[in-house]
Amino acid sequence: MEELFKRYGYAPDKERISKSLDVIASGIDSVLSPEVLRSCLSFQDLTTLHTEDTPASVAKFVERVNSFVTDYPSYPLPASVCVFSNFASLVKKSLKSPEVRVTTVSACFPTSQSFLEVKARECELAVEYGADEIDIVLPLNAFLEGDFDTVRDEIGTLRDVVDGTAERFGRQVILKVILETGLLVMPEKIAHASFLAMEAGADFIKTSTGKVPVNATPMAAYVMCCCIKAYYEKTGRKVGFKAAGGISTAKDAAVYYFIVKSVLGSGWLNKDLFRFGVSRLANALLSAIEQKTVTYF
Repeated sequence: MEELFKRYGYAPDKERISKSLDVIASGIDSVLSPEVLRSCLSFQDLTTLHTEDTPASVAKFVERVNSFVTDYPSYPLPASVCVFSNFASLVKKSLKSPEVRVTTVSACFPTSQSFLEVKARECELAVEYGADEIDIVLPLNAFLEGDFDTVRDEIGTLRDVVDGTAERFGRQVILKVILETGLLVMPEKIAHASFLAMEAGADFIKTSTGKVPVNATPMAAYVMCCCIKAYYEKTGRKVGFKAAGGISTAKDAAVYYFIVKSVLGSGWLNKDLFRFGVSRLANALLSAIEQKTVTYF
């Protein structure tokens, strides 16, 4: 851990983090605007990850995305539709706008508890069946044991599988690594996991699966963004940030928007480098902009 902190010139300072978040929180109401909320809507990975998902329910979900451009023509489309890997082909075939990408959660989401060969095969199949973006979970079984070489090796292997499969189809596929920050708890562990994931090839680092008691928090987001900044300053490679889990109001979204803006700058405020991984947030954003209750997704 200390070696990575020294390499990138960043280690979390709890007091500084707390003060910075207080400043952001105190100014949110004054900067919250329809323009910010529209931007947040365009950063959405609209997500359905339910045990009871069926081909019919997923197709209906995609149809809502397809009709959004007609029903709300002045609004931006979401960045992607996020589903389980087995629905990749259905979403790919059903989406009408090439602007909206297909994201799948893979590699034995949400626990990442299986054989590496199984995780790799799921990633391979997801790409073969049309996924443009793959979200995997950092192998917490290794990380929490202190086996950081295994963490690097596993993410690196899945990175190679995704790239190799995508190359066969003449495509490029984004890899997002979920840290599950609610289980890491300590800012030092969150920073350590962030640097490990980025070094292993993550295009994005993501807070949470949404499947544990504590998901995205402003503290975790702030630490991750500081790590992204330090990594970029050292390597020149821009890594994206994705907040997921427990973000349900327009004000919640604005907090993460301004964390990204304050730490990383306006250059990260686009869907290539910033995402939200929730669905109910889309309705909250629409409701806040329209100033009435909207239940669309």
